[in-house]
Amino acid sequence: MDRGLPPHQHGGSVTTMSALLPTEFADLEPFAEWCLPSEPQRYAKRLASSMVEMKAFYDAITPRAEEALSYCDKFPLDDLPEDVLNLMHLLYSMIMVSFPVECWKQPRVPDSGASTLDCVSEPVP
Repeated sequence: MDRGLPPHQHGGSVTTMSALLPTEFADLEPFAEWCLPSEPQRYAKRLASSMVEMKAFYDAITPRAEEALSYCDKFPLDDLPEDVLNLMHLLYSMIMVSFPVECWKQPRVPDSGASTLDCVSEPVP
């Protein structure tokens, strides 16, 4: 169902805000821009986000993480419905922001300067 919301930039493509997440997790829809399919996209989002934005996302999803994992476990990994795959990507993003929020209090790894570490392998899906 299209709620008449404007298109939203999502991982390089334009989508509408309808049905990005399972209805059981509709309260997380405001954070749907974190439903990013790759580690480089999630890392770029982390670096481009403020601590206030990351903490708001983290505080919203963390209490729902166990429930979200249990929900995702109901489906075979090689045949996840799109809304469930988005939920899984949201969980991956939660992991991406956990250290900045819990430990570092900044998006970048402390004292890392301009150095980067590129991920060449990541979970599937």
